[in-house]
Amino acid sequence: MTLPAPFTNVFAHKQRSYKMVLILAVLEMMEELKKQEVPVTLVRARFLQQLQAREKQGLPVDAPPESVGRHWGQVQGFQINGLIQTPIKALKDVLLLDSSKQTLRFTDELRAEWSEAIALELQEHAMHELDAYYNNQQPVSTVSLREHLLQVMSQYVDAKRHPFTGHALGTLVRNTIPQELHRLPFIDRQMRIQGSVGQGNWATIPWIAIMDRRITETTQQGEYIVYLFAHDMSAVYLTLAQGVTVPLKEKGKVEAYKYLRHKADHIHSLVPLTGMRKDQDIKLTASGLGQDYQASTVAYYRYDRDSLPSDEQLLTDLRNVVDNYKQYVELSTSAPNTEPEPDPNLIPVEEQPEVDPISIPEQIQAIQAYIRHKGFHYPDHLIENFYLCLKTKPFVILAGVSGTGKTKLIKLFAEALGATSRNRQFTLIPVRPDWSDPSDLLGYKDLSGTFRPGKLTEVLVEAADPTNRNKPYFICLDEMNLARVEHYFSDLLSVLESQEWQDGYIVTAPLIHRESLASESDRDAYGDLQLPDNVYLIGTVNMDETTHPFSKKVLDRANTIEFNYINLAQFPEAPEAGGEPTAVQASNLFMRSDYLQLADIFPDNRQLVEETTGKLVQINGILEDIHSHVGFRIRDAVCFYMLYNERFQLLDPDAAFDLQLLQKLLPRVQGSSSSVKKALLKLMEVALGRRLAIQELMEDASDLYGDSSLRADAKYPQSATKIAFMLRRLEEDGFTSYWLS
Repeated sequence: MTLPAPFTNVFAHKQRSYKMVLILAVLEMMEELKKQEVPVTLVRARFLQQLQAREKQGLPVDAPPESVGRHWGQVQGFQINGLIQTPIKALKDVLLLDSSKQTLRFTDELRAEWSEAIALELQEHAMHELDAYYNNQQPVSTVSLREHLLQVMSQYVDAKRHPFTGHALGTLVRNTIPQELHRLPFIDRQMRIQGSVGQGNWATIPWIAIMDRRITETTQQGEYIVYLFAHDMSAVYLTLAQGVTVPLKEKGKVEAYKYLRHKADHIHSLVPLTGMRKDQDIKLTASGLGQDYQASTVAYYRYDRDSLPSDEQLLTDLRNVVDNYKQYVELSTSAPNTEPEPDPNLIPVEEQPEVDPISIPEQIQAIQAYIRHKGFHYPDHLIENFYLCLKTKPFVILAGVSGTGKTKLIKLFAEALGATSRNRQFTLIPVRPDWSDPSDLLGYKDLSGTFRPGKLTEVLVEAADPTNRNKPYFICLDEMNLARVEHYFSDLLSVLESQEWQDGYIVTAPLIHRESLASESDRDAYGDLQLPDNVYLIGTVNMDETTHPFSKKVLDRANTIEFNYINLAQFPEAPEAGGEPTAVQASNLFMRSDYLQLADIFPDNRQLVEETTGKLVQINGILEDIHSHVGFRIRDAVCFYMLYNERFQLLDPDAAFDLQLLQKLLPRVQGSSSSVKKALLKLMEVALGRRLAIQELMEDASDLYGDSSLRADAKYPQSATKIAFMLRRLEEDGFTSYWLS
């Protein structure tokens, strides 16, 4: 791979390190945000973090300007606004500053040919030039490899309890250690060194890989050297290993393991691997990637944390592995390909594309176009809201009068993403009035003890299959409240709160416990079945005399989207020119939540979280008077919704909060007392964004719901309309509820 020409000499003239550090900061933010255009404020913060990290580790670093402080650790982001403009201007041939949006991006010519490989090579080019710069400036301090490995093993478990983004340990593994290894005389220039502590969330097994570009530039396939850390940080393994991702997808687990062991034996016959262990006695984790790494290992050294050898021994071992690796690469690149042909009977698993947040608005527009072409029209921004709700939490309720298109919305939304009833990624489950416990949904044991799975369980089993984990599955629970939701849906409500990250997936507590099943076949098929992170539950409800109301337990866990405003004069339009929009199979990353706890987004998004929480505190004070206030679960969900909206730029921020007030908070309000009316009037003040004569309106609030012009220019117009409706019901009927139609 060769860098595009504009990058070749971009660091040729450097008086300070800032150009290289800026490029590294931009690349890291592009990778973390999955965008090609990134905010200057975030780049500035990462730029400063890199300089602070070098200073903290005792590495050579340019001193900060005297005007901002003697040490980088004392400097704050806003103080380097002027400083960072210097490297931005110096890199104007490759890097563009959009002053109106305050974003940075590479030039259009470079973006047109951009790829992950180019990003990785540019990152290494910048690191190499940064090392060369510091080598020329002053003698390089000797930094201990032993010290670095020990630091990871002693701090990683605790680090996983803290926010992922910007953590110093991530900088150590991703940047500092690779830079130090690049300086070793036996590491060739064509070798790519990459460290990882996860993507967006902490990995169970962090690693640092050394790859020869002639045979691989990715840890997903080929052969490379890699330090693998045990999940409990009790040991680190220096291994000659093979990529497992591609073989697993192409061959399936059983055949992939056979292939990897056969290839390991072949490598044993080619190179001596003197002093290295060649068994499979690697203890990383009990399952998942730990087993995959174990099967793929060719040879290794094991280092226990409590008896880590000296730097001299660690470097001697690394040189030995590198020498063997070089020998293998030379043999592999000079000899004809002797690998067996792929088995024609194996069906390769389609690799799902990564989700780029910059494309999400376009994806939403494509969904809207698909739905319009099918002859259905929904209120403005409904699709954006529906997507943000599912992204925030995979349980959404669509409420409204019969015949408004609730079920059709779910079906068409799923279809637009390639999920249909034909490929079993969309399932409609009609709820029956006699459902009284989870067995009606999940399944039951018959008189013989054999487990009879429910329709939901069948979907969960298929969605949990490793070959399907990248595909979204949509389940529509039609007429969800014909039976009491708390009775038949209780297990699902509970496991939704048990979500946690594990090996890059979101996992939950089991829905069906293995020990509860009698036969071995049932235990293998359904034992410890969880709610996979690629399953999205959407319920439709009609609120009338034939249905049951929702408890706060249900409302806390879902966004409730209403369908009560109908335009009967809206007619299907002629199909747009250009043919029927095509549905594209979407990756589950498009739908899956990125965050599970507020700690995942704080303090990197402190301002948004504090502003959103401040609004919720005000509203909670009103709701507390009628015992309808909310807890941390709703606070976190609203913050996630607002953050996704800010990241993807789908709705105006006030419009987004309006929907959260409408969908997460107002459904909790009901009653007939004067305190309920007073709370509604105070909520109306919030929705209108101005003070009201509450004492006068306590006698007669008809002006608020009788004259819609009084709600003109409301800060939160949809919430104001709903509150007016609830006030009218209270005054006319003596009782009010969000749900009365």
